[in-house]
Amino acid sequence: MTDVLRRGRASLAFSFFAQGAAFALLVTRIPAIQDRYGVSDALLPAFLAAVPILAGVGSVTTEQLVKRIRPSRLLRWSQPVVLLALLGVGAGDSVVELALALGAFGLAVGALDASMNMLGVSLQRTYGRSIMLSFHAVYSLGGIVGASLAWAGAHWHLALWVSYLPVVALLLPAALVGSRWYVDGKAGAAQEEAGGEAGPLVFKLLLPLCLVMTFAYIGDSTVSNWSAKYLQDVLGSSEQLATVPYNVYMVTTLLGRAIGDVGVRRFGAVAVVRLGALVAALGFAVVAVAPGAWVGMLGFTLLGLGLCVLVPQTFAAAGRLFPGASDAAIARLNIFNYVGFLIGSPLVGALGDAWTYRGAMLVPMVLVLVTLVYARSFAPRDDRYGGGHERPHTADVGRGSNGL
Repeated sequence: MTDVLRRGRASLAFSFFAQGAAFALLVTRIPAIQDRYGVSDALLPAFLAAVPILAGVGSVTTEQLVKRIRPSRLLRWSQPVVLLALLGVGAGDSVVELALALGAFGLAVGALDASMNMLGVSLQRTYGRSIMLSFHAVYSLGGIVGASLAWAGAHWHLALWVSYLPVVALLLPAALVGSRWYVDGKAGAAQEEAGGEAGPLVFKLLLPLCLVMTFAYIGDSTVSNWSAKYLQDVLGSSEQLATVPYNVYMVTTLLGRAIGDVGVRRFGAVAVVRLGALVAALGFAVVAVAPGAWVGMLGFTLLGLGLCVLVPQTFAAAGRLFPGASDAAIARLNIFNYVGFLIGSPLVGALGDAWTYRGAMLVPMVLVLVTLVYARSFAPRDDRYGGGHERPHTADVGRGSNGL
């Protein structure tokens, strides 16, 4: 039984890695994609917005599908679609082909994100201790690898499909082989025991976590979309140095997530979320008042360490809050991942143009601080063990998919 769980955890971790790499390869080559297909600056935002919108549709659809199909099966087939769609983005010849590839990518990535986190929450429940941050740490590692490969492709002036093909050729068969060992956990049985929780009441109680998810992704998209421009235009850095903050952010995100589960086990999810929100808010404050590029870099470093814990713990909290409807709760919560992504970049851009970019950085700072108001939502429903610490769910230990 231990071997089953270990293989399930390793195979799911690889899925997180593959998804991190695929997403980074897409978003870091947007200028090259625009040049290849001749997409105008006016039309580009529509293409970029379509991906998270369709991903939200995919997540909503997943909520309905998991009532009949195990999350492991959805993950098994959505991941190949994401990888093949990525290759399609690089290999097409017309704007119509680009639209079709991005559409397939968006729909599949919504199902992929939702089903991955469903399995992660189920495995955490089965393990009886916090392991959710470790999956997202591997996702960050995949993002770093994907961004590095994208840099190499751009540096050597490789065609998009030449950059994407070796990655897809490696990840696709590995993901299919690894999918044999996915573990679904006890979500289905728990759903049957408490099926009434899947109604409107779920979303009402889930709303605080949805807001936290939105605020976290507003902060994340601010870094990914505006860090380079902010360092160069506001803090006067060189063009080369302006590429560094996002890489620093990704590395510190990886480090924070790699050790975050230990903090949750020792101090509890509530304390870790509060600390993460405070560190992230401090990071935005440092960025807003930074006199130069290196102080600004320190701010983006703090942002990585603070924001990195919020999203994994929000998924984990949804699983704890609704043990009988965790799949539905996670699918709904996942939609607000894309809501935050859609809001963050335009919000900061509009505020920067109308006001100042320094002032614009204070808005995500305030939103992240609002997380403190909802921190108690991250505590276990039964707090008899004190302090919101993680504790074993003994009824779940040793139970997985495949009839286990």
